[in-house]
Amino acid sequence: MKVLVIQQRMGIGDMVIFLPYIHAISKKMNSPITLLASKNSRADELFKYDKSIKEILFIDRRKDKSGLHDGLKGFFRLAQQLKEKKFEKVFIFNSSLRYFLLAKIAGVKKIYQYPLFRKKDNLVQSAKKFTEKELFENVSTEPYLKLKESLQLENKDCKNICLGISASGPTKRWGIENYIKLCNELQKTIKCKFFVAGGKQDAELINRLKKSQMKDNFVSFEKFKITETLPYIKNCDLYIGNDTGWAHIACSLQVKSLTLFMDSPVMAYGKYSKFMTVIEPEGEKNTTTHDTLGGDRISFQKVLDEAKKILLN
Repeated sequence: MKVLVIQQRMGIGDMVIFLPYIHAISKKMNSPITLLASKNSRADELFKYDKSIKEILFIDRRKDKSGLHDGLKGFFRLAQQLKEKKFEKVFIFNSSLRYFLLAKIAGVKKIYQYPLFRKKDNLVQSAKKFTEKELFENVSTEPYLKLKESLQLENKDCKNICLGISASGPTKRWGIENYIKLCNELQKTIKCKFFVAGGKQDAELINRLKKSQMKDNFVSFEKFKITETLPYIKNCDLYIGNDTGWAHIACSLQVKSLTLFMDSPVMAYGKYSKFMTVIEPEGEKNTTTHDTLGGDRISFQKVLDEAKKILLN
């Protein structure tokens, strides 16, 4: 059975959130699937060792419209590429007419898709409802990311904490001074080692950490590949950080995640995993959205108290 799954959302976190539905489809079809995804999702690195996914194809569409799949010519180029694969079924996690027509032109016999032109609603619940409807079975919302091998950290007598300082935008970022203060406070009562999840774009923030009191007590992932980073996160006792891809990766590795929601829809991104504990701006309770902009209302004391509670439990 040749099965295609289309999940075109760009974020790493989005890709992780859709993982349980990809696994459910592969299991039901009794066959590994081919995934069509955005290059920015880093699906090739995230799912490198996932046997449920045999091939990953990337959609090349860009803001300046210079991508291989931009425009009418690019659309037909992608359709031809898919047609050559001779897919029998496709599951489209999108309500766009573009992807329906893409599948039709590619000659896919069975097309399963979100209702066309539907209104935007809860990301997780939409994916769950769609998958359960088409597979006729219950599907968990809990993602499980598969690794090639495990890693044992040497710090057996201390707590390993992953700090997610990265973010897709400034309004989703808790200030680096807060993280430095948090680390100093935690170390007063708990022996800790810190692992900083950030990329090359976070170099300035990481340099500030290097100049702080915690300069000799952290490892930065800025030069690591995602496949190199995952085993370290898997061995952490806790993730503390912004609502970014790293928070969702931590959950998918069964690591408790203390995630700060400042301007992300908490009901869509913060309620799908038992490993995630959500911190919202003061005054919000399951009400944080893209319009909240509540970075200055995240309670430092609440973050500290929740972190201690998880680490000492």
